[in-house]
Amino acid sequence: MQKLLFIIVCSVLFSCGKKQSQIPETDMGFNYFPTQSGKFVVYDIDSTVYAEISRDTVTYRFRVKEKIADSFTDNEGKNAIRLERYIKRFDENKPYDSMTWTMKEVYAIYPSEKNIQVQENNVRFVKLIFPVALNASWNGNAANTLQKEMYVYDYINIKEGVFSNVLKVSQKEFRTLISYESKFEKYAKGIGLIQKQHSFLLSNNIIPNVSVENRIESGYIYTQTLVSYGYE
Repeated sequence: MQKLLFIIVCSVLFSCGKKQSQIPETDMGFNYFPTQSGKFVVYDIDSTVYAEISRDTVTYRFRVKEKIADSFTDNEGKNAIRLERYIKRFDENKPYDSMTWTMKEVYAIYPSEKNIQVQENNVRFVKLIFPVALNASWNGNAANTLQKEMYVYDYINIKEGVFSNVLKVSQKEFRTLISYESKFEKYAKGIGLIQKQHSFLLSNNIIPNVSVENRIESGYIYTQTLVSYGYE
């Protein structure tokens, strides 16, 4: 009888331990913004500018490489990560691969269990919040002095092209009869930012049922698209 009781108790304990080990850990979404040293991401940048006076349309193209360097302590005593940005300027007579990278600027990343903040040109933005959750929203300018802008997770863990898990952060969507502004960023697990777009368009020539995007008089469209990524 004692032997049988021992076997039953062991079976119950084993079963409980197995069930507990199968309980999935909560995925906070940290992997949408990897911060390992040596990680790099390369983007193509296309910036189309619509000049109001001359009515000219000018396109600027270049390639940017962002590399995560060492951690450091900023002048406020806070832990941060150095993000180095390099550039290659488009030349129709020369392929990008034949050019050398030129240091352009340095950003700072401030990661925490609550969010990811990135300081760009001395302005800090709250890029992502954790845990990542559909329709979760936050003030992207909470860490700076700019006007409040509400960011929202439009979708998460969606397959897009070759990427299995993608989320989209809508940063701004504002439309009037004479203007249109849209800002969004997309991130993929294990990679980070894979696409960024900011459009600001104006048109005083109002045409019924024709959107500003189809009667542009001035403004710009900035697009940043992933080319490659890895570690070095």
